[in-house]
Amino acid sequence: MQTCIFDFLFVCKFLTPERRRNSMPEIRLSRLTKRYGAVEVLHGIDLEMAENEFTVLVGPSGCGKSTTLRMIAGLESVSEGEIFIGGSPVSHLDPKDRGLAMVFQDYALYPHMDVAHNISFALRLQRRPKAEIEAKVREVADVVGLTGFLHRKPGALSGGQRQRVAMARALAKDSDIFLFDEPLSNLDAKLRGQMRAELAIMQQRVRKNMIYVTHDQVEAMTLADRIVVMHDGHIQQQGTPEALFKRPVNRFVAGFLGSPPMNFLEVELEEADGKIFAASPDVRVEIVGDLAVRARRQGSRHVVLGIRPSDLSHQPEEVRGRTIRLKVLVSEYIGTRSVLICECGQASIAVEVKSETPVALGELAPFVVRNESVHLFEQSTELAI
Repeated sequence: MQTCIFDFLFVCKFLTPERRRNSMPEIRLSRLTKRYGAVEVLHGIDLEMAENEFTVLVGPSGCGKSTTLRMIAGLESVSEGEIFIGGSPVSHLDPKDRGLAMVFQDYALYPHMDVAHNISFALRLQRRPKAEIEAKVREVADVVGLTGFLHRKPGALSGGQRQRVAMARALAKDSDIFLFDEPLSNLDAKLRGQMRAELAIMQQRVRKNMIYVTHDQVEAMTLADRIVVMHDGHIQQQGTPEALFKRPVNRFVAGFLGSPPMNFLEVELEEADGKIFAASPDVRVEIVGDLAVRARRQGSRHVVLGIRPSDLSHQPEEVRGRTIRLKVLVSEYIGTRSVLICECGQASIAVEVKSETPVALGELAPFVVRNESVHLFEQSTELAI
């Protein structure tokens, strides 16, 4: 099962030189809106996906990411707005006429058809010549290791084999645009990690437009050329994984991306000796660089301080304006690293440290903050300062 993505790479050598040279179409969503009765679940989405780009739509359950993907595929109708592929509107087109291939979370195989007919379904809809269809099925089945299973039905296959059938069906269609709807969510943790790495390799070698939906931020960070973070039917932020991780536009994005997630502490901004600090009864952290300039212009003194677990380190000696004392409650050993769950006043703080760090449970230990990497957010709007 874990070889199917590498097999996907291999099949690309069967594409003609013309197909490989031609650019892929740009995809654009303009004011895309979706309503179910009186309930609006997508609120005027504007989004452009460039040629040959691997775009990942990510967000919690119910944010609208799968609905967006299904509207692009033509499986959901558009309430308002338009979808453009290669500059042409396609919202009025049937799914089969949009030039797309889709891999679903649950494989979406036809149980009454054997493997060969599942793979060739789109080709038969296009009324391709019988000889061409048979040749393509044999070619793709050989690549994904299904040659001996062509006359079996999905109920007689393992989960891994059914996934291969779904991938083979997408390959047989030979589309310019591939849509992935949480294809790894049914796999166990170990296989999911392997498949994630193989998808990343596929991304680098296959010049195709790919749109990938997941709720797993690790998948988004490792796979995407560009991440689109969604929440409550709105796009919160889009950009490269590094840009979103280092410069989140609001508290939601900051807390959603990163594992373990960012820590948040309610603080007040205070100035002393020409410096500005984020302070509370339990915390006093100096704000430095451009963030200090923006903090001084901030209207409200009540803000939220954001610190990633990896931006805290255990040091026996305290450093003024950089040290927080935390009570260590739990140590989660994960190999070379450990995640410490600590108490800071009424707040819970996660700290990522080397596993050999000499910290005992129940200890009130000093941790030094990497000042240049902290974040500040407005309390009322939750926007980044």
